[in-house]
Amino acid sequence: MGCIEQMKYEIILKNTTFSECREYVRKNFKEIHEVKPGYKMFDVYLIGVPPITIGIDSEDVIFPYTKPCYGTFLLRIRGVDEIETLRGAGSAGGTRR
Repeated sequence: MGCIEQMKYEIILKNTTFSECREYVRKNFKEIHEVKPGYKMFDVYLIGVPPITIGIDSEDVIFPYTKPCYGTFLLRIRGVDEIETLRGAGSAGGTRR
């Protein structure tokens, strides 16, 4: 997979489920986007149970990330370019709520 391990990130939830991530993002962030599995962000393809819910908080992206053999985590990563892409993702498989 990509370089998420090499990026500066914060773990919000660990050893969690996609449902718990979705619920947390919906309850805690005003701007959310839903994408389909396979959406590419930070040079990795997101996997999970659709819809994959992504939150935006200032210049940070909050999203579920599954690391094989370690489980699913909800991460916060600075991502101005990713936010711009998400906001224009109508053609890239995403919806804004």
